[in-house]
Amino acid sequence: MKRIPLFALLASLCALLFCSACGERPVVTSPDGRITLSVAADADGPTWSVEVDGEPLLLPSRLGVETREALIAGTQIASVRHSSFDEEWTQPWGENKLVRNHCNEMTVTLRGAGDVALTLRARAFDDGVAFRYEWSVAGCDTLAVTDELTEFRFADEPGTLSWSIPGNFETYELQYRELPVAEVADANTPFTFRTAAGLYGSVHEAALYDYPEMVLRRDSAGVLKADLAPLPDGVKAYVPATFTTPWRTVQIGRRAVDLINSALILNLNEPSKIADTSWITPQKYVGVWWGMHLGTQVWTMGPRHGATTANALRHIDFAADNNIQGVLFEGWNQGWENWGGNQHFDYVEPYADFDLERIAAYARERGVELWMHAETGGNIPEFERQLEAAMQRYAELGIRTLKTGYAGGFKGGYLHHSQYGVQHYQRVVETAARYGIMLDVHEPIKETGIRRTWPNMMTREGARGMEWNAWSEGNSAEYLCMLPFVRLLSGPMDYTPGIFDIDYSRAKADKGRIEWNGPNGDCCIKTTLARQIANWVIIYSPLQMAADLIENYEGHPAFRFFRDFDADCDWSEALQGEIGDYIVVARRAGERFFLGAGTNGEARTLTQPLGFLQPGVRYTATIYADAADSAANPEAYRIEERTVTAADTLEIVMSARGGQAVTFLPQHE
Repeated sequence: MKRIPLFALLASLCALLFCSACGERPVVTSPDGRITLSVAADADGPTWSVEVDGEPLLLPSRLGVETREALIAGTQIASVRHSSFDEEWTQPWGENKLVRNHCNEMTVTLRGAGDVALTLRARAFDDGVAFRYEWSVAGCDTLAVTDELTEFRFADEPGTLSWSIPGNFETYELQYRELPVAEVADANTPFTFRTAAGLYGSVHEAALYDYPEMVLRRDSAGVLKADLAPLPDGVKAYVPATFTTPWRTVQIGRRAVDLINSALILNLNEPSKIADTSWITPQKYVGVWWGMHLGTQVWTMGPRHGATTANALRHIDFAADNNIQGVLFEGWNQGWENWGGNQHFDYVEPYADFDLERIAAYARERGVELWMHAETGGNIPEFERQLEAAMQRYAELGIRTLKTGYAGGFKGGYLHHSQYGVQHYQRVVETAARYGIMLDVHEPIKETGIRRTWPNMMTREGARGMEWNAWSEGNSAEYLCMLPFVRLLSGPMDYTPGIFDIDYSRAKADKGRIEWNGPNGDCCIKTTLARQIANWVIIYSPLQMAADLIENYEGHPAFRFFRDFDADCDWSEALQGEIGDYIVVARRAGERFFLGAGTNGEARTLTQPLGFLQPGVRYTATIYADAADSAANPEAYRIEERTVTAADTLEIVMSARGGQAVTFLPQHE
């Protein structure tokens, strides 16, 4: 099929007049009337634009998809239909168990020459807009997508500030940049921004299946547009002739925390395909992990092997004694000696010093979940060959949680975030679901809300996690204050928080104590201990780790917070915050509430009303706060208890790089 020529302007105008005469305008407005998404078409093709409170946010921006077979765009608006949704749905786990889906929808059918029909399905919520492409091309079975034409023309690029990582198809473990949109050459999503008028927003995508990820890249005309991760032959995707793309999303809020509190991404995904979700349960966990990144333990068998039988039993006992549900073991399976070579792993056979049967039996005896780890090293063909047998073996052992890893380049020249990668990650999710296994994915494809449809997809890494503090310049306090407003807008993150040995002194005695106010004003972990505790609340994950060596928790008074903490929350709200500056988050699990607050490199005092607590109930608030000298000694902290109610106000005093965490336990007569 040849590329479809563009129609004359007259035909497009006639189509628009036809739609108007039918009483259906190509405009959809949010339920509260504040946000509108409009579609238009002329001789150059269709465009979309967004206004908020009558002011332009996105100027008319091009739409369409190019394939080898056809230009899927359309130059005539053939029909427009409107509908509305207002429903509540529940999820087995999540920041909020009960979610409202309230939006207005518009479907615009665009036609070009030949048999191409493009439907643009757009939705407007009170917290943003979204659209996706749906097409059907007659006369062929498969289309080769070569480009997506979607543009994002900000009305005020120089005056709009953004926070993002560079556009990279292999990794998300990059530093955030704060740049005017006009200076952004490329960016991954979520792409968070603030206009000169103080409006906040974030560009992302939802329901990513069978299609490459989208990054934003400035084209030769100077416009930010969608760029798709290519396959080795340069084609972006091979798709059926009848196909639906992921949603292109723009979350919008008056306050920065409105973006965190938005459920727009989840609402654009389909309901769960897993009928019985009773086995999908959030957990707290510890594990053999941090020592490998410090270099005090290794993944391979030998004198410093971390995943040994003795060490496993010790961790299981610690978990059982401290109200912790799971224990993770990395380096348990044969093949780590091949690292850096052929990346060959055996996903079933343990090392000789890791008695898997005995460890699994002991974990069951003590009521602790055994987690396994499967690192692929990028060797996807081998992992997929063993996948079914490995999942079956884990299920036989009673293992319900698997951590996967994809460090290293994919075999065959495929990119992590290409269609090939997206298809592989999804294949693992669906295989795990058949065997009743939950997933924690490192080096993942970014989260786009598929956890609603596949709730065994629990958490992902997808940003610079705690391990970067062990062997690099580390993650700054400013980075931690950006994370909730950028990466976490896409979904849960396995950051692996909770390091109590801030300067590693007990792990690396030969390193010497690195002073907090050293030559560069740095320490190994660039937070206070109180902020490490607060991160368990701030950085949401239904699988939440206490990542330090367990000997650093034994007998530590502040570890009481993690024992009291519940990863299975019912309600969450980001209460206040500014991107890169500070953040305050509250969560409820049953009758208990938890609060986490953090600041950047500036000392900060915040006033927080406690109106989120249940009225008429008295709570014991246990406050884990920075000490007076935490700026000089980051491991210094104080614990205070007081009785509070929903009518009270909490003063949150934080040192530079510090934080505060609070448990609110109801007082029963």
